[in-house]
Amino acid sequence: MRVVHEVAEAVDDGLSDNRSARIQRDAARVSELAVDGFKGRAYQVFEDELIEEAWPILRGMLRAGTLARIALKWCAERGLPFWIGPDDYALLRSDPEARDEILVDVVLRARTSFRLKALVEGGWNPNYKQGRGASCLTTYFVGQCIWEFRRVYTRWAKNRQEWAKMHALYDGSEEAAHANPTLFGPLLEAGYLSEPEAAVLSTNFEDLLREQPPLTQAVIGMVIEGFTDTDIADGLRLTHAAVRMRKTRFRKALYDAAREGRIWIPEQLHTKAGTRNRQQRGVA
Repeated sequence: MRVVHEVAEAVDDGLSDNRSARIQRDAARVSELAVDGFKGRAYQVFEDELIEEAWPILRGMLRAGTLARIALKWCAERGLPFWIGPDDYALLRSDPEARDEILVDVVLRARTSFRLKALVEGGWNPNYKQGRGASCLTTYFVGQCIWEFRRVYTRWAKNRQEWAKMHALYDGSEEAAHANPTLFGPLLEAGYLSEPEAAVLSTNFEDLLREQPPLTQAVIGMVIEGFTDTDIADGLRLTHAAVRMRKTRFRKALYDAAREGRIWIPEQLHTKAGTRNRQQRGVA
């Protein structure tokens, strides 16, 4: 069975209405959205609905291993190098948070490429006759997500390896920090110094924040203002996993800058281990 058929079957299994009815509905919706060039509020509503419909299907495919398997097949057919580590494969099948973390990036990338390829360039054809015939827009979007999975997974796996190396060296204790002064000295110095908040939010920190994607800037801005992850997720219409992912990535950027002695690390972005150690030093 061709992999495109597997994608279509996965979507058909995940949706209750008839495929032909979905295609007719989608064709009418595309005609309406084309008037404004697939932009504006109406398109945003459509996009949100599309992602909401596709999300549980994608999670189910990732949990079952189907999404990764199809991505591997597609890359093999096109001669693209792609390999998924056994540990990562098992983690994505067993850990809901890991699935959400990687799917957030997959969906964000697919959202852009879907609009361009399926709608602007007319890649989606409701009158397609070959094979199983035409697919609905949700099937096309899920397929685009699977295609984006290779790039997102590669970056995600690399980040996991980097964090594993860091935590293998550093367990949050002062002994580990003194054993690795080049790597962790500036970080702990930033964590233990009790400077005013104004010093924390220095120009260097603001410059580093401005280098991040707009959505990350919004998340971190709300963190600094004291909002909880739930508040941030609700306010920015993100999943909790997306909020954690962006905080984690920005924290890594902070650590890199702290090791170079360029910034202070805001209290709200310290690791739990670092916060606990500071509290213990304060009591002492």
